[in-house]
Formats: sequence, structure tokens, C-alpha cells
Amino acid sequence: MFKNIENNTILRIFYFGKSEIQKVIILSCFFSLCMVGVRVMYTGEFYVPYFISNALFRKIEWIESTPKFIMIFIAWLLFIPNSFYIITDLIHLEPRYVVPLWYDLALILSFVWNGLLLGILSVRQMEKILEIKWGRKSEMFFVYPVMLLNALGVYIGRYLRFNSWDVITNPFQLIQEIFLLLIHPLQNRFDWSMIICYSLFMTLIYITMKRLGKSVV
Repeated sequence: MFKNIENNTILRIFYFGKSEIQKVIILSCFFSLCMVGVRVMYTGEFYVPYFISNALFRKIEWIESTPKFIMIFIAWLLFIPNSFYIITDLIHLEPRYVVPLWYDLALILSFVWNGLLLGILSVRQMEKILEIKWGRKSEMFFVYPVMLLNALGVYIGRYLRFNSWDVITNPFQLIQEIFLLLIHPLQNRFDWSMIICYSLFMTLIYITMKRLGKSVV
């Protein structure tokens, strides 16, 4: 089996034909990519919400069962902010001596783009599912509340440093922080400004992408 792998033309060009130090560098880079991939799957930044909505879209019996649907929908709501959270990683951009700023920008933007695509597709799938279950209604009755919760989730993750798993592992502190945010809106006006701003921004992104998908050029 290993002989067949070594004889593979692509692998021979990009790995087996390299010097020993180049092989080590390639393996190191591959390890880093694997680490990023595992982190994405573990944190749910891209994959989990799309997996949930996609599975639900294929299982009509789950949609028809209201208790099961509500549980799955709540789980989806907990994870969907992770797809949009990565937008805020742009704040980490700063000049570095080793890597050009334009490279880091392209790297982060690529992750932002993938996160937005999967997030928007997942929201669209869930919108269609709700149309199937409860009939067609104005999209804003669904889209903006979801994006408002998304923005709240982004704020909680970025500034309060919680993640989706804290609903199970650290629920009391999470509830306390959200409660203080809700009962003191004026004291937390800058926080609410960020939440409302991002909710409107993400709603506009979603509606624009949705309209572009229906437009005829």
C-alpha cells in the first residue's frame, strides 16, 4: 500500500520528490491545516449549523414532529452565531514582520467568506423548513430575529468570551451575564449598539445574497 502511495504522481511531485527539510515543512503545514480543520469542527464555527439544517431538511418526519423540531431548532439557534462570529476576527489584523499584512487579510477573509456562505445557506434552509411547517410568512419575521440572536451570540463570544458549549457547561454565569445586559440597556448602550449594528448588517447580507440568487442577469 505504501509503495502505491509513493508511486502516486501528484504525491511524488509535491512530497516524495522533495528534500528532507522540505518534507518536514510540508508535514508541519499539513498538521497546521488539520489543526484548523479540527478546531472548526469542534467549535462549530462553520460546520455544525449547516449540518443541523441540512439534516433537518432531509428528514420530513423530524419537521412533522413538533417537539423534536423545537429541540433541533433550539440547537441550531445555539450554533448558528458561530458561522458569523468569524467576521469579528478581522480586528486581529496587525502588521507583522514575518507575514505580510495582505496575506493575513486574504487568509481571514477566506474563512469569513466560507463562514458566511455556510451560515447564509443554513439560515435559508431553516427559512424554507419553517415555510413547510407553518406556511409562508414575511421573511423579516424570521430573518431579523435570527440575525438579532446571531449578533447577540457574536457579542457574547467576542466580548464575554463564552461559546455555544457554555449553555451546558457554564449555564448560570452565561444567564447572569445576559440578564445584566437585558436589565441595564442604558448602562450597556455601547454593547447594544454593537448588537443592533451587526444584526442589521447580517440581515442586509442575507437579503442581498438571497435576492442575488433569484436575479436574472
